[in-house]
Amino acid sequence: MTRFRPCIDLHAGQVKQIVGGTLSASDDGAALLRTNYVSERPASYYARLYRERGLEGAHVIMLGPGNEDAAAEALAEWPGHLQVGGGITDANAALWVEKGASKVIITSYLFPEGRFSQARLDAVLAALGSDRSRLVIDLSCRRRGEDRWFVAMNKWQTITDMEVNEESIKQLEPYCSEFLIHAADNEGLQRGIDEALVRRLAAWCGGRIPVTYAGGGRSFADLELVRRLSGGRVDLTIGSALDCFGGAGVRFDDCVEWNRRQEELEKEKGQGPSSSS
Repeated sequence: MTRFRPCIDLHAGQVKQIVGGTLSASDDGAALLRTNYVSERPASYYARLYRERGLEGAHVIMLGPGNEDAAAEALAEWPGHLQVGGGITDANAALWVEKGASKVIITSYLFPEGRFSQARLDAVLAALGSDRSRLVIDLSCRRRGEDRWFVAMNKWQTITDMEVNEESIKQLEPYCSEFLIHAADNEGLQRGIDEALVRRLAAWCGGRIPVTYAGGGRSFADLELVRRLSGGRVDLTIGSALDCFGGAGVRFDDCVEWNRRQEELEKEKGQGPSSSS
């Protein structure tokens, strides 16, 4: 079933909703940064909100340095239920689990100089005790040409040598428990989701492993759109459009209700027709 997945995006220690393409790979590009929303509330507030509403699978993303304390505060609010990413390596993956992360999310470390490293993936998994259930691989990407996407690292500014396709999904699937994929060209723009990418993610992952798409969500109807396009195989993160992040397109409470209703439908489907005559 398609679920709404919440997020906590951190930049310079604050919860922010950022236009993804304006992030700089260096730390001196603040002048180029475009933000849709800067929250006055700490990350722990949103973690508590998600805990109170029972929203599992939220990802806490550290966009650059200076976010470690905020991320740790969020994890402490709901230990064992939030995923954390941004700057994760084999040296600190286990530490973040100790701090309360249910899973760690990894991207850039897997691509030294923009080239995929199996050795680094093996090292991260070993640091987690070879427990793939603790690892999420982030294949956030940018479109290149007609319906081709390549993994983007360093705050989505560096295009790597890995194309996101059925081959790469199958290559990485044995090492992780789910995928997170931001369409970086759509991130924060509220111009609609990348429908072609959603369709292909559903086909490539085939329902074997959870996959969450993020980027461009602008209305509550996008949840139904992703459900239809993916056959319920892809989850959707909505950020900037949410009212809890200053948006006007989507009510957070409606997303909570969507998840509740999807769970009810799954239960009804599992029960099947009554056997009573």
